[in-house]
Amino acid sequence: MPLSWLVIIVLAVSAVGYYLGRSRALAAAGGNSRDLHSLPSYYGANVLMKIIVPAFGVMVIWLLAQPLIIDRSVASMIPPSEIDEGASIGLVMAEVNRTAEGIRNAVAEGTMSREMAEDGRAEFVDFTQRLKDAGQIVTSNLSATIVRAAQRTNEMVAAGNMYMTALVLLIAAAGLGWGVKEAKPLFRARNVVEQGIRALLIGAASIAILTTIGIVFSLAFNTVEFFRLYNAWDFLFGVEWAPSFSGRGGSSSLGVIPLLWGTFYISIVALAVAIPVGLFAAIYLSEYASPKVRAFAKPMLEILAGIPTIVYGLFALLTVGPLLVEIFGEGGWLGVNWQGGGRAVMTAGIVMGIMLIPFVSSLSDDIINAVPQSMRDGSYGIGATQSETIRQVVIPAALPGIVGAILLAASRAIGETMIVVLGAGAAARLSLNPFEAMTTVTAKIVSQLTGDSDFASPEALVAFALGMTLFILTLCLNVIALVIVRKYREQYD
Repeated sequence: MPLSWLVIIVLAVSAVGYYLGRSRALAAAGGNSRDLHSLPSYYGANVLMKIIVPAFGVMVIWLLAQPLIIDRSVASMIPPSEIDEGASIGLVMAEVNRTAEGIRNAVAEGTMSREMAEDGRAEFVDFTQRLKDAGQIVTSNLSATIVRAAQRTNEMVAAGNMYMTALVLLIAAAGLGWGVKEAKPLFRARNVVEQGIRALLIGAASIAILTTIGIVFSLAFNTVEFFRLYNAWDFLFGVEWAPSFSGRGGSSSLGVIPLLWGTFYISIVALAVAIPVGLFAAIYLSEYASPKVRAFAKPMLEILAGIPTIVYGLFALLTVGPLLVEIFGEGGWLGVNWQGGGRAVMTAGIVMGIMLIPFVSSLSDDIINAVPQSMRDGSYGIGATQSETIRQVVIPAALPGIVGAILLAASRAIGETMIVVLGAGAAARLSLNPFEAMTTVTAKIVSQLTGDSDFASPEALVAFALGMTLFILTLCLNVIALVIVRKYREQYD
């Protein structure tokens, strides 16, 4: 049974349970809701909760655990002779899972019969030819052992789905009976439902924490796996990025320093554009602009934050890059030959800075407005002008919050990808020339994971190592920014 059907059945049973629970409670009270401890809807909600929560809970746990159990069971079928030198069982299992998915797709599209897909005695050549004819060959390392393991995977998946369906329906039926049985006038349905809602809210609040923990563990495990294949010291302190995983281009040089340099260089250029423009805009909006101008200008400025980054990237590639070449390129307006192509640090930095303007201006505007009016009045009382009050009173008082806003914008710049890919190029180099093409950590993560590479291969594992490096850097910036903002809030709340 498809998973969507199972979900629909459970929801239908819960709807019936809600009606039965409500009706039974009213019937037990003789139709008078005043004789019930709780409102009739609570009795129905109690039945609904006892059906949905355990049924969907078991379903989610089963769907998470089943692939792990199946992979461990099927991995025991793979003999050591099938594992190539330098590879791992994870790489082989990735081939098995892709082949199993190809077989399922071929059966679903009708290009292969179910009997053929499940026939373990089928000739290997005939079987692979059918997969090729169905357009489902997704690996070049297909062998008879992988095909048998893929067939076994599909058998276990089908059996697991059948057992899960039976168990979920049984739990839903048990929850229906339990909830309807409790629908009595003296049952405290409201208390039970409210406790369930409280648990639901706690679970929703925990999702962000659990997601962060999952991301960290995922990055950490894959980073450790990468460092088993490649020296950590060479990765963290190497000054050359020249990956070569095929074995045909010599040994790989995977030094992250050029990527970090490009990341910080482009971010610095972006902040050099965003900080003065954003800060001056914030000062004008908070101190000089009339209410009508502010009501119009601030939303218009914040529209920049809603533009997709791919649009900024196209703007960098098609407009800003050629403009910079006309100014700083050979035969340009200035008569210099600094920028040879449209893709450069300056191109990506300027466009990224434009993207960051609303982050700096909006946060700084809110922070400046939070400075107590009494401080301005005191400054005016001793004869200071408005500009002197802004320079010597308002800005120093708001400075911790402004610094926090700048650090948050910096973390946003470090994590940007599309503007860099389209505007800065893909060259990993150490250079002080802002008119040369460079790349960043995020751009290389995209390039390493583009295509059909296996996530257990070195090509993909290096992307996880880069992601872990970037995660630590942005985490440190965010922590510093939050600490500064918290001190500011403690001072003026």
